[in-house]
Amino acid sequence: MKAIVDKETCIGCGLCPSIAPDVFEMGDDGKAHVITSTVPAGSEDAAKESEASCPVNAIKVQ
Repeated sequence: MKAIVDKETCIGCGLCPSIAPDVFEMGDDGKAHVITSTVPAGSEDAAKESEASCPVNAIKVQ
């Protein structure tokens, strides 16, 4: 499973790293970044919750 953040769409609300800290972090640019492109085992549900919770639909988890 892979996670992708569209940095053009991301507004930097910080919700995704609060839901899935093993998958997402906030970068120096104030936007969310994927820590590693492959979602770690055990974090799949949190990654999908982050995707569903993103207010601007900037996250894709496949």
